[in-house]
Order: sequence, then structure tokens, then C-alpha cells
Amino acid sequence: MGFEFSAESLPTSFDFKQASERIFNHWVEAGYFHGNPESEKPAFSIVIPPPNVTGALHLGHALNNTLQDILARMRRMQGYETLWMPGTDHAGIATQAVVERRLKEEENKTRHDLGREALVDRIWEWKGQYEKRILSQLKQLGSSCDWDRTRFTLDDICARAVRTTFFDLFQKKYIYRGKRLVNWDTFLQTAVSDDEVFHAVVDGHFWHFQYPVVDPQPGEPTHVTVATTRPETMLGDTAVAVHPDPERALNKVQAELESKLADANEVESESLQEQLEALAQRRETVLPGLIQLRDMALAGRRILLPLAEREILLVADEWAKPEMGSGCVKITPAHDPNDYEVGQRCGLEKINILRPDGTLNVNAGAYQGLTIKEARKRVVEDLETAGLMVQVEDREIDLAHSDRSKTPIEPYLADQWFVRMQELAQSAMDAVSDERVQIFPTRYRKGYLDWLGEKRDWPVSRQLWWGHQIPIWSYACQDQEDLDAQITRLEDDADVQSGQASFQVELTAQLNEQSRVVGDDASDTFAVIHVCINDENEALESRFAELGYIREDDVLDTWFSSALWPHSTLGWPEKTAELEKFYPTSTLITSRDIITLWVARMVLMGLNNMGEIPFSEVFIHPKILDGYGETMSKSKGNGVDPLDVIDKFGPDALRFGLAYLTTETQDVRMPVQFECPHCESLMDQTKKNRELPRVTCKQCGKEFKTQWARKEEDLALPSGPVVSERFEVARNFCTKLWNASRFTLLNLSGFEAAVVAEDELAFEDRWLLSRLSSVTNEVTEKLNRYGYAEAARAIYDFAWDEFCSFYIEMTKSRMQDEQSRPIAQRVTAYALDQLLRLLHPMIPFVTEEVWGLLAQIAPQRGLTAIEPAAESIMLAAWPEVDKQRIDSVIEQQFSFFQDVLRAIREIRSRQNIAPKQEVEFSIACSDEIVELLKPMDAYFQSMANARSVAWGQDVKPPANSANVRIEAIEVFVDLKNFIDVDAEIDRNEKLLEKLKGQILGKQKKLSNENFVARAPEEVVQRERDGLMQLEEEVTSVEKALNVLRGQQ
Repeated sequence: MGFEFSAESLPTSFDFKQASERIFNHWVEAGYFHGNPESEKPAFSIVIPPPNVTGALHLGHALNNTLQDILARMRRMQGYETLWMPGTDHAGIATQAVVERRLKEEENKTRHDLGREALVDRIWEWKGQYEKRILSQLKQLGSSCDWDRTRFTLDDICARAVRTTFFDLFQKKYIYRGKRLVNWDTFLQTAVSDDEVFHAVVDGHFWHFQYPVVDPQPGEPTHVTVATTRPETMLGDTAVAVHPDPERALNKVQAELESKLADANEVESESLQEQLEALAQRRETVLPGLIQLRDMALAGRRILLPLAEREILLVADEWAKPEMGSGCVKITPAHDPNDYEVGQRCGLEKINILRPDGTLNVNAGAYQGLTIKEARKRVVEDLETAGLMVQVEDREIDLAHSDRSKTPIEPYLADQWFVRMQELAQSAMDAVSDERVQIFPTRYRKGYLDWLGEKRDWPVSRQLWWGHQIPIWSYACQDQEDLDAQITRLEDDADVQSGQASFQVELTAQLNEQSRVVGDDASDTFAVIHVCINDENEALESRFAELGYIREDDVLDTWFSSALWPHSTLGWPEKTAELEKFYPTSTLITSRDIITLWVARMVLMGLNNMGEIPFSEVFIHPKILDGYGETMSKSKGNGVDPLDVIDKFGPDALRFGLAYLTTETQDVRMPVQFECPHCESLMDQTKKNRELPRVTCKQCGKEFKTQWARKEEDLALPSGPVVSERFEVARNFCTKLWNASRFTLLNLSGFEAAVVAEDELAFEDRWLLSRLSSVTNEVTEKLNRYGYAEAARAIYDFAWDEFCSFYIEMTKSRMQDEQSRPIAQRVTAYALDQLLRLLHPMIPFVTEEVWGLLAQIAPQRGLTAIEPAAESIMLAAWPEVDKQRIDSVIEQQFSFFQDVLRAIREIRSRQNIAPKQEVEFSIACSDEIVELLKPMDAYFQSMANARSVAWGQDVKPPANSANVRIEAIEVFVDLKNFIDVDAEIDRNEKLLEKLKGQILGKQKKLSNENFVARAPEEVVQRERDGLMQLEEEVTSVEKALNVLRGQQ
């Protein structure tokens, strides 16, 4: 007798806490994750979007890495030499912000107190601690990355790629320095990109005040009224603007309102009519004054800037809106992006009144040294004292904030290094337009192309100390002679001639708006020479420093190094074996938030450096929102920690739950709950209780703390983690799989592998093998096209309903029969083998554990060919689709059977009929369905203790019966000995009410002319068919109710 399991030797549940680490360590030690560049297999490679070393992973990271791992594991099984490249991002702004904030809170120091070198050392310490934590979390998730190749965007390999790229762009004149208006973070004292800014509505004010007209002539206004939410910026005003043709502007607004009015409903019409009346009044009261001011502007008249006592221009520009406020707008080119554009058009001065730390500089006059808040208060007070304040309005303001420090953004005129995007952006646009790079879902192509289509130059310098320091040394030339001498020296320089260094000339005297202060006084600078050095070369750098060249303090934008990630991680600019084998990579999986930050820049940099696209496909996965549709975040208290999910449900449940939710819809809503640490019950999180420091459990009445606990008495309570019951569904699925596997293993005693002939297969065997081939085909196709949810649901339905609930149940009697047992064992072992392979990419731990157990009792298995089981499921081949086994007739036959069996079981449950009590049932259906169902008659008896008494179109329901309708089938169970008439009437009445509500909804939709006219024809027809089916169900329920009421 061969090996066999006993009920005692097989655990009743899968202990993921004990098994997961053991299994993962075995995978790593065995080298299963290693990508071999010398392999002759076709390559599949994917680079991890590197998480920031700023703390811990959130649920979005778990989703992203689960989806990558599913694909990587499947490709390995499909025979690809697979490399999943891991790594982390130094995240310049985010990481420095965290460390600086910690420094301030714990030591009350700033970075300037420590100095550059000491602060960078502190950040490296942070990186070492938190990178280890992040990589550990990825491993707990089961990520099958090639961990021996872990990269970091600041490591030597990536740093070499960054420097080589910067030097190449500098040589091509794609890198330049200029003075531009940027988003300034006053806490971090650096520029941030538009993509690193978020907007929040805050309470504020709208201040209306007056500027005196210089030398007003008779009949002219003595003052011009302006309004602003930031009165302190008036100190940097260089003009007041009025529209060049205010009457035409008002005509345009009127035409737009009248057009809207023509299509408006009754509610909208009232508001639009009021706006038109207000506009007509402005024509009489405001327009004449605006025309006069326009004429004054064209004549070159001036306005006196209050408090600064500086004359500024009155200009005509279309930025002024005659339909709003006074019709005039103050212009501060150095501190507002729209005003900056006005300044460019009108040739205005750009006066910066801020220091990098957000205090006012010397240009603010008497307000120098004040913070923005202090200056705002003082300016308002002084305007009121001067009698120039007209009105103060309370108003909600849409205020831009830095996503890194959470402080308000200040538009700020600063010297920045830029990448010219004209040619680079076009190359990346072409790659998507001609489908060398395909983006899925395709709707995200537009955002990608629109962003690149603007071709805005990319500001790549950041005023930080953590990051890739820009490899440029600059020299300030005082005059033409000095400039000529430096150029001659550089042109004769051996390192410049050999390509180790390159230089550019910035003529600051001619291009004043692009000037750069080198030294104490910009006015002394005639020109600036910038030298870029290609490689780390201490001797060369020291030589230029001795010649008076000063190293640039700024570091490069984090996204610069991230843009190189697909090829820098493979060793570029060296020609490595990894680069040769695995570039271009196969796909990139990421969130829509970073289509512009990562995807677009990776494509353009890949084309620039490699001459090839970095990946052929991009999958944009949805964001995870809470039940209220809000983005999950720890700052809101609604973020689910993936480690909490792993601890409670296991990594497989987390992975499967996330895959199951990943549809092509824009976002995933995931209602969250608190888990009570006392009784482990789940309690819905609401907008109210998620902000409380302590919460009382509704189940046990005990209290637990939340992340907002601060007081000692709150902190003393046990913590209630935030989880989601969505993962309990996935955990139950894993449990179901384990139980079915355990049953199979216990019933494989005496297993002998052998080829199974087609005529040896039982009816249910042929059905199962057909379904297995169909599902294999569906899962493979869906995963190949990133249809994670569809694949997960297909395999869930097959595993849960068809394999576990039906096939295992149907084979129990055969497993006990000595003659039929061998075939049943072989088919069951084969089906479990194939099911484990299909499930492995999604739930790798439990499938590996079951695979090992199955190999003990069935080391060789198969149906048409006997093969030894692979040592690990990671080495097993992906299931192949056997199309010859797919039998659509038998699948339809079993589908009807399953529906009827569920209906009988539902009625049994509803009526509390014991399993041992036999019931009689009849089925009303077409003759075609009768032909399919009748051969299944014996299974109804064995699986539901139900005996059929009538089939066909003419079946009449028994006098005392309960019914369930399934599309074209109606099932009646005779309840003469069991029925609770009142309960059955109550159920049918509720069902009738529900059906009528659904009918009303469909009738309303079909009566909508816009829907019928605009929706696709098949959609409209589907609604009509659905309505007809609902009406038939209503008729059936009403008949049943009439019969039941007659028995009361």
C-alpha cells in the first residue's frame, strides 16, 4: 500500500502565519525569482514602480505589486525567462520633508543648523531603516522580485545613468537655466512640480481696495479699485490691467448666457436670467468707466501703488474680466502665473518680494522680514488707515498646497534648470500614437498625449540637499573680455575636447529675465558660463573649482532618475547582459496618478538614451477609495494597512481580494471597518467615528483607540485596526480551497497514476474537464489583457461552485467504490493540479503548500500523459487549453442542473426542511431544456434528496408548493407536508414588490427619448428583453400568490 494521509496528519486549516515565511524563504533560497540573462527562453521583464523610502506601504502599493506579481508568476509558468526588477526611490522632496519635520519636532533644529553633509547623513540613516521595512512588506506580500538585484535611485549604478543622461541632454542644448515662475514650497524651500500640488478649499477673504490715479485729469477717476485674496502681494505689483475692449467682452459673455438659457430647464433658467439682468446693469454702471480706463491705459497713464509709493502702469490686457468685480485686476508677475503671462505680454517688471523661506525681502520695503501671514495683516491695517480699503468679503478659496510638506504653495520667480521638451515630448507622443507603446485601458491615452502635447519645458532642479546634485560648475563673467578669455580656455581644454566636459554660455546682461545671481550682486554679472562634467571625477571637479567655478547646490527632480528606471536598473550606460536580454521591458503597471510623472517621462528618456521604447504596454490600474468614494489615506484615518490585512486574513486573501476588485472601471470602492481588538467583530467606519480618538464596539461594548489617540487615557486602550470585510470573502475562498484539497488528499489513498481513456470518464468527469479547459482559456485570455477581476471571478466561480461544491460532492460515492475509485482519483488529482496552477499567481502560498502535499501522495499524475510533479509549483507549467475537451452541450446541461439544484436547496432552506426528508419537485420548461436536464435526474436525488415528478411546458404547480424562477425555467417543490403558507406568502409579496420596482425603473429608462436615441441598439434591446422577463416573473409570482392565498 502506498503513501496515504490521515485526518490527523492533515491540518484542518492552512496556518498562513506559520507557513508563509517558510515558503517564501524556500523560493528565495532556491533561486526561483532569479532572471538569467544567459537563458535562451523568451524574455519577460517588468520594473517595479519604486516606492518612496518615506515610511510604509499602503493599500495602493499592495494592489500595484500584487498585479505585477500575478503577471510575473504566470509568465514564468508560461516558459518566459522572467525578471521582475525591485527597488526603491529616494523621493527627494518627500523624504527630506519627513526627516526635516522630525528634526524640528524632536530637536527643534532646521537643516541649516545641521548643514548639508550632516542632514544627508541623517536621511541615509532614515533610508536604511525604512527601505528595509518596505522591502520586508513586499516580501510578506509574496512579491517574486529578483531581490539580489534590488536597486535604489541614488545607488552608484543609477547615479551613473543620471549623470550620463544629464550630460547628454546638456550637450544637446536640451538643458538650460532660466528664471521662471514656479510652485514654491516655503517649508522645504524648493520648487515643486504641478504634479506635486493638490488643491483644498479653505475659508478666506476677498479684499477690495483702491489705487490712486497719478495726476487725474478732469472727468477721470481718482482711484482704481482692485480685489485679491492675497493683499500682501500688492507690494510686488507692477501694473493694473483693464480689458482692451470691455464692450466686446461683455457681448461675448451675454451671448454665452443666452445660448445656455435656450437649452436650460426651469431651475437653471431662473439663475441664468438673473445673471443676464446683472450684466445689463453692469453695461449701464460699470462699462463707461472701463472704457475710460482702457483709453487711459492706451495713453500710458500710471497708478500709484499704495504703501510702497511706487508708480506702476495702467495696461490693457484680456486677463481683466469686465463682467467681474470692478473689471480691473492687479498684476503681480513674480507671484501669480496668470499675472506672469500678462507681464510677458506687456513687458512688465517682475518684482520678487519673497525670500525662499517665505518671509518678505528688501523689495517689500517697510514689510521686510515679516512672514506672509504677518505681512498680510499689516498691509490690510495700513490700507484701512489710509482710507483705501473698500470692502472685505468672506469667501471660500481654492488654495494650492505642496503634496510633500502640506504647506500652501507660493508662486515664486526663481532660477531653475529646465529640460527643453519640444523634441523629447514629440518622440514620446509618437510612440503612443503609432502604438509602439499601448496604454490600457485606452481611455488613459488622452491624458498622456494631452500632457505631452503642451510641450512645457520641464523644471528639473530642486532646492534640496537630498538627491542627485546637479553636475554643473558655473563661473560669473564680469565683462566681454572675461567671457572671451574663459571661452578660449574652455575650447582648448583637453577634457572638453575629449567629451569629459561641456559648457554653455548664459548671457545674463542680454537676457535679464533669465539672469542668475552668482555672488552677491546680479548687476555685476555680465554672463555666466556653465560647465557640465560627465562622470564622477574628483580631480577634474577640483580643477574647475580652483579656476573659480562654483558647484550648483540644487539637486535634480526625483522624477528625473525615475524616468531612467527601466534601463538604469539594468546597468545602462554599460552594455550589460541584463540590458541586452531584458530591455525593452515588457510592461509597466502603475496608477493613473503618475501617467505624466512616470510613464511619459520613462518613454521619452528611454527613446533618448536607448533609441527604443522602455516597454510595449502600460496598464493603469484603478485607485482604491473608501466606501464614501474618498481616496484612502492615513491623514483621513480611512487607510487600510496591508499588514493588518495580512495579519488577520493572510497574504493570499489580500492578494486575491485586490485582484478580484481590479476592474477596468476608474476606481475601486472598498468600504472599511474597524476590527474590535476585544471581540474581533467588524464595525463600519463612518466619517464621524473615523476622526475619534476612541470608539465603542457595538458588539461587545468595549472601547478601543484609533490613530488619533493622543491623551494618556486613550493611548492606554488596545488599538482597533482598519480593515475591509472584502478580504474576508477572499479568506473564505482560500479556506474553501484548502478544505476541498484536504478532502481530495484524504481520498487519494492507494492512488496510482495511469492514462485515462475517454470512454472511462464518467459524465461528471467530462463536464469538469470541459469546464476546466474553458476556464483555463478564459483566465489566460483575461490575464494576458490585464483583466484581473474577470480572471479572478472566473476561477473563483469554477473553484468554489463547480469543483468544490459540485464535482467533489458528486464524486464522493465513487471514491467509496473500489471499482470506480481509480478513475475518480486520477481525474480529481489532475483537476486539483490544474486548478492550483491557475490559482498560483493570485494565491501563491496556499497553492504551494497544497502542491507539496499533493506531490507526496500523487508524485506522478496526468490523464493523457503521466508526468512527475514539479518540485515547486513555481516550476510547474501554466495549464494548456485542451480545446478538444470543451463540450458546450454538456456545459449548458450542467449549468441548467446547477441552477435547478440551487433552487431546490434554496426552497429547502427557506422552509427548514431537513436534509433527510425527501422532497418532490417538478420543472416547467421547454422540451429542449427537458432533454438536457432529464439525464441529470439521479444527481438531484443524490445531492438534494429530491425526486422529480414532472417535466415540460405543461407542468402545473402542486396545490401547496414553493417556486423559484430562473430565466426560462421554473422550479416547483411540493410542500404538502412542509409548507408554512404565511411565510411563503410573505416571501412572494416581498419578491413581487421588488420586481415591480425593477419594472418601473426599466420603463422609466425606456421612456427616456435621449436614452433610446443615443444608447447603442444592443443596450436598448437588452433593456427591453429584461423588462419582458421581469413581467413574466411578475405573472408567475402573482399566480403562486393566488394559490397560496386560497389555502389560508
